[in-house]
Amino acid sequence: MTLSTTPRGTGSAPADGRWSPALRWLLLVLAGNMLIDALEVSVALVALPAIGADLGLAVSQLHWVVSGFAIGFGGLLLFGGRVVTLLGRRPVYLAALLVFCVASVVGALADSAALLVATRFVKGFCAALTAPTGIAIIASTFPEGPARGRALSVYSLFGASGFSAGLLLSGALTEVSWRWTFAAPAPVALLLFVAGLRLIPRDRPGPGKPHGCDAAGALSLTGAMLSLVYAIGSGPGAGWDHPRTVGAFALAALLAAVFVRVELTAGQPLLRLELFAHGALVRSALGAGALNGSYLGLLLVSTLHLQQRAGWSPLQTGLAFLPAAAPLALTALRSGRIVARFSPAPLIAAGALAAPLGYLLYPRDGSAAVHYATDVLPTMLLVGAAFVLAFTAFHIQATGAVPDGRQQAAGGLYQSAVQLGAALMTALCAALYPVGIDAALWLITAVGLFGLAVALVGFVPRKGAPSGAPASPDERKPHVE
Repeated sequence: MTLSTTPRGTGSAPADGRWSPALRWLLLVLAGNMLIDALEVSVALVALPAIGADLGLAVSQLHWVVSGFAIGFGGLLLFGGRVVTLLGRRPVYLAALLVFCVASVVGALADSAALLVATRFVKGFCAALTAPTGIAIIASTFPEGPARGRALSVYSLFGASGFSAGLLLSGALTEVSWRWTFAAPAPVALLLFVAGLRLIPRDRPGPGKPHGCDAAGALSLTGAMLSLVYAIGSGPGAGWDHPRTVGAFALAALLAAVFVRVELTAGQPLLRLELFAHGALVRSALGAGALNGSYLGLLLVSTLHLQQRAGWSPLQTGLAFLPAAAPLALTALRSGRIVARFSPAPLIAAGALAAPLGYLLYPRDGSAAVHYATDVLPTMLLVGAAFVLAFTAFHIQATGAVPDGRQQAAGGLYQSAVQLGAALMTALCAALYPVGIDAALWLITAVGLFGLAVALVGFVPRKGAPSGAPASPDERKPHVE
């Protein structure tokens, strides 16, 4: 399926790369949606203590507010791409915006944890439908060259800014009620839906449409993730040897095996397992999953620590996290050029070193007084530096490691790993936090060090490669528009 490059109402960009007014409005709709998708994670983090107090959730259960969204996003991202291919970009994009709006309202009114988590999962699936589709619409609507390059940069800027905006929004609104943090995106999504009715280009049939959606693969992968996260959350309360916990782990393993079997035998699988033969792609997925997961695990632990033990307000907590989130937004427009100049592998290694150094500096004594300048700020600055250095480099390394025509599949695998790493780490940190803040922080540090080890593998010369040859294709400098 393809999109017309001159859809009704959008016009085209002049040869000098300028955007027409219609293209500016289209980009505003797509980037605005990317912003609220990114915002969804951070608004939940700062509000966790208030949600737990209001709904009577134990710390080991609070993670579902974050991991529910991450599983809906990461577990169904590949399936979402198939749905878009089958049904069309415009109708799926618009429907996802409308469902996102409704789920935001229902989540804000939820009086039970189950309903709140269900809405978070639904919103994650909506993000799985719209985030990659927005990039595809830009690629098909904006002419190749400066116009498209700047459009993708603005789209990335809004996504990077969404996390920072969510911290501020949640910090301010949770002071009134955590429910406002989940209601706030609803009118924005509705406005984007109304504008999208006019601006999102209509689909035009194209060749190569798949014959099925591989629902079995989607259900088994998502079910495996849900079962694994449930088992991790069940352990602290029921006991790690309780039949419910053991049974959930066993079900997760069974469903994972089913997923592999389905993907090996399906005519058009969601995930082609031969992608795992590309070492740079696998390292990018593992490294980015470790970085994103350890980061969100840190923010979960720090949120509980600062609000429940140190007595900080939600607004103070959100502001405290900004030095970790804001640098990526501030450098988003230049990140591609930075990677093109230095190549991905050295930047990834530097970022993978900065993150665990930051984790090591966070105070381990949860009962001691917290001094922001010496206890929290150094950690946040180092983590912010890690994301500036590594996150764009991870994505470029992942998509540049595969042959032409496989970049979309590689991007889907990479983004799924990023989200699933977040789901697992938030669940693990919530399970360990009641044992002691130090236990959770040592896990976060260990995962950060794992990411560093994965990054360093990229410098090991390939067997049989001549002396001085790059370890893998990811060390080639990419072209960035």
